Amino acid sequence: MGANEPEMRIRAMVEDDLDRVLAIGASLRETPQWPRAAYMTAIAATAGRWRLALVAEVEGRIAGFAMGSLVVSQAELETIAVDRAFQRKGLGAALLEALIREADLAGAEEILLEVRASNRRARHLYERAGFVEIGLRRGYYLDPAEDAVLMRRPIKASGLSNV
Repeated sequence: MGANEPEMRIRAMVEDDLDRVLAIGASLRETPQWPRAAYMTAIAATAGRWRLALVAEVEGRIAGFAMGSLVVSQAELETIAVDRAFQRKGLGAALLEALIREADLAGAEEILLEVRASNRRARHLYERAGFVEIGLRRGYYLDPAEDAVLMRRPIKASGLSNV
């Protein structure tokens, strides 16, 4: 964020954040519409499966969130969502960098994600962060039906600063 922009803080998601997280998710058609229980599961530690739920705060207000998981040594970015009023200010990149850093600390060797084929802004963000396309999942998304581009990034890729 620039010198004239408000300061951002990324932290772990807590239960008190869920009303705002759900509102952000509901306002963005591209974001998975998960029920509150799914976020509660992510917040709570789950045996044998690492979960990560982060929020980005701007001036004390939740402006975005990221969800991820880890099975053995493979992390998955499940979603990043930024309130429309805060988009194009670096929050998505900051959330992605934080999630990659946390996955590294948890022992992940790589991180995978699926992204709508038509979501060019997200695909550009991921490419800048070192993700490469490794496949296509036909008909992966519904409402509207669309293919997903599968992307991968080694966790130890040089320099998270390019996010």
